[in-house]
Amino acid sequence: MADVRAYAGAGNKQSGGPGDRWTAGWTAERLTAAGYAVQAQAFDAPFFEPGRCALVLGDAAIPVIAQPLVVPTPPSGITAPLRLAEIGGRLDGSIAVVRLPYRRWSSLVDAAVRRPVADAVARGAVAVVVATTGPTGEALLLNAHADAPFAPVPIALLAPRKAAPVVEAAQTGLTARLQIKGQDGVRQAQNIIGQRIVARAPWIVISTPRSGWTDCVGERAPGVAIWLALVQWLPRHFPRHSVLMVTNSGHEYENLGAKRMIKTFGPPPEQTALWLHLGANVATRDWHELPDRLLPLPSADPFRFLMTSDDLLAQARAAFRNQPGLEAAYSSAEGAAGELQEIVRAGYPRHAGIFGAHRQHHAASDTLETILPDALHAAARGCCALIAAALRPKI
Repeated sequence: MADVRAYAGAGNKQSGGPGDRWTAGWTAERLTAAGYAVQAQAFDAPFFEPGRCALVLGDAAIPVIAQPLVVPTPPSGITAPLRLAEIGGRLDGSIAVVRLPYRRWSSLVDAAVRRPVADAVARGAVAVVVATTGPTGEALLLNAHADAPFAPVPIALLAPRKAAPVVEAAQTGLTARLQIKGQDGVRQAQNIIGQRIVARAPWIVISTPRSGWTDCVGERAPGVAIWLALVQWLPRHFPRHSVLMVTNSGHEYENLGAKRMIKTFGPPPEQTALWLHLGANVATRDWHELPDRLLPLPSADPFRFLMTSDDLLAQARAAFRNQPGLEAAYSSAEGAAGELQEIVRAGYPRHAGIFGAHRQHHAASDTLETILPDALHAAARGCCALIAAALRPKI
């Protein structure tokens, strides 16, 4: 929990930003102190520092978030009628309003987001406002590819709890003005890689993303904290294995850092005894959802998934017995997600990974309140038990 609090204190974790840079240095220092040889793999990541981002409707300026990669409006904004995208017909010259169904949203690549936004642009919309309907009522930033904007028009994200007047205006075609202003560009981000090499020994690889759109405390901190514990635990318990420890940046750009790290630093798959990936929502608090607020519960959010190669399923289910969500390990052959899918695609035969989305996933409210210490401790114990079961020879 001390490491969770330290991660939380670093603030926003967007790739290459101050919080991400601090976390990179912090994890590198911990690796060095534990005797690892440390390298930083640098790469360019996009960024956007918002200025005025609002939808002006009459006398009201409703805040919005610019969806990266950002297409800004002209300085004076785009003035056009609002139209609901779900109503058929052309949208020429309008600002389309897309209402997503209720979900814990994560990525613009998700077909449930991609298709209605692309359809609105194809029907002539000059801008798109997306209401990301979810548990907290906040606007949720969506993961996106780093090479080009999703569409040639501005895309703004609207908090569903602020969407009612926008939807009402769109139903009657009232005129609004969308402004998206700020500074964008690219900046350096880093993957942090630590190695302890034992000659001719098989590899253990432990990876976790470090970056994300917000403070990412529930999304990232449990994985980072368990990763830091394993930095010290693995050499003591498996001194005859080489160990590769990785924290990746660039996650919010569709695994940008992970793809580069695997290509450059991934050991040969046939020499890798186990790759364990600690993704989003390793251990967070569950909540009761009421119409106007969330009430904290003393139990773990079960919307987290444990996937492994087929040969580790039984060990995984035993290691995480009675841990909500994780107790039902699935085969990665059914379709992995996040950075685990990059590991599977790269051909690593023995692997396991945790990923999911808690209620504050990609929300500004993803702060220290999302953490449940007992769930964090249990997940850490489960990871150690799984590693031990996977690597210790059967007697």
